[in-house]
Amino acid sequence: MPPTTIESTSQTHQFGKLDAREIVADFNGGSLTSDAGLLLIKQVDELFQITHHFAECFSDHRDPSRIQHNLSDLVTQRVYGIVQGYEDLLDHDYLRNEPLFNIAVGQLESTHSRCAPLAGKSTLNRLEQAPHGDAQSLNHRYVRFAINPDEMKAFFVERFVQLSSTVPEHIVIDMDVSDDLAHGQQEQVFFNPYYHHECFAPLLIFCGTHLLAARLRPSNVDPAAGALDELQRIIPHIRCHWPEIKITVRADSAYARDDIMSWCEENQVDFVLAMATNERLVRMSKDIEAKAKAEFERCQTVEPPMEGTPWYRSLNYQTLDSWSKRRRVVAKVTYDEKGVHHRFVVTSFPASEVIPSKLYEDEYCPRANMENRIKEHQLELFSDRTSAHWFESNQLRLWWSSVGYVLLNALREHGLADTPLKAAQLGTIRLKLLKVAAQVRFSVRRIYIGLNSHCPWQQWFEHAILRLKRSPAPT
Repeated sequence: MPPTTIESTSQTHQFGKLDAREIVADFNGGSLTSDAGLLLIKQVDELFQITHHFAECFSDHRDPSRIQHNLSDLVTQRVYGIVQGYEDLLDHDYLRNEPLFNIAVGQLESTHSRCAPLAGKSTLNRLEQAPHGDAQSLNHRYVRFAINPDEMKAFFVERFVQLSSTVPEHIVIDMDVSDDLAHGQQEQVFFNPYYHHECFAPLLIFCGTHLLAARLRPSNVDPAAGALDELQRIIPHIRCHWPEIKITVRADSAYARDDIMSWCEENQVDFVLAMATNERLVRMSKDIEAKAKAEFERCQTVEPPMEGTPWYRSLNYQTLDSWSKRRRVVAKVTYDEKGVHHRFVVTSFPASEVIPSKLYEDEYCPRANMENRIKEHQLELFSDRTSAHWFESNQLRLWWSSVGYVLLNALREHGLADTPLKAAQLGTIRLKLLKVAAQVRFSVRRIYIGLNSHCPWQQWFEHAILRLKRSPAPT
């Protein structure tokens, strides 16, 4: 049977005239949806079982005889909501009878006459507030869900391996910190002088567009806090699947720590890490500073004036007391109207393997792409909605958004790989392919979804459907 609908008694509204015809509107258009792109998300999810594996990270201690909405449906409903742009639990009170959500989750009607097919904000809130560990040990009547944090952390690495279409020979792991602005008196919120406000400081780790870790942290910790722990967890996990893979760790100067570099060296992991400028490094690169200045002055004598060429040099460097050994540092020196500029990168790559200019430009500079991933994660999947009081609850909110990111990125990687949207921001993909209008009609034999005939992105929508249908199920 079709989901419950609300009868409209709205009046007709006038919107002026176009030529000789009046423009009128009312809310009697029938069973329509603006979320028809959920069909694509449902197909991706059925292929890779992303929400199914996420649901396995929870334990459900409710009385089975009193359950109206099972755990898998609750997880799917919440993740699909985030993917479609509904970041608040309150939104789900208005989506309980939305036809495409009913179809995507697989619940067209409720088993109880007073219940809607899908869960509302109160039920979903209990799931979103699930404690870390065992709910039974808390002995609280309202705590009936719990999440296993170790399984949750492994979830992202397992999905990365599963969603990789081929076994790569080499991967680059990027690490960076961001800020989640805090509102109110939340646990472990502190003022951060770098960001100039009270916030959390989550650590995010990506490999290309794939999310490997999202770790919520207080903002008063060292920027590199927990980074080594995550590498020690993630890299062995990846090598269990791909023993021969070559791995490079890349990050900014906050992560140029001896413990991180020493562990990488001991475990055959390469690294390319930015370094903060200091007087010793500047002195060691004085010779190329003079060359950069001379090059800039020469370029100013031509018409039109040109920018000076960067100069690079490898340095054999060791700190006075914080490093356990000497390491290769690549210096980049440029000169312009404002004077000289120094940049430094420490690396495990020997000079015989990668020359200084290639090391900086080809190995380090692509790290900037991670800023796009962080922006997608925060702005498009709402990972900065860490407004709960309890720190564990905010970590779980970060994971909810992260699972939404994994699902939407899987559509981009596997459904849109050979289309103009293959490098699009996830918000662009949502706007063009997920927020699609359609009419939904129910009969005894089938559910008919009539997609917008004037959808400008119809070609890419259909291409994604066919590509996903041809994709083999992962083993």
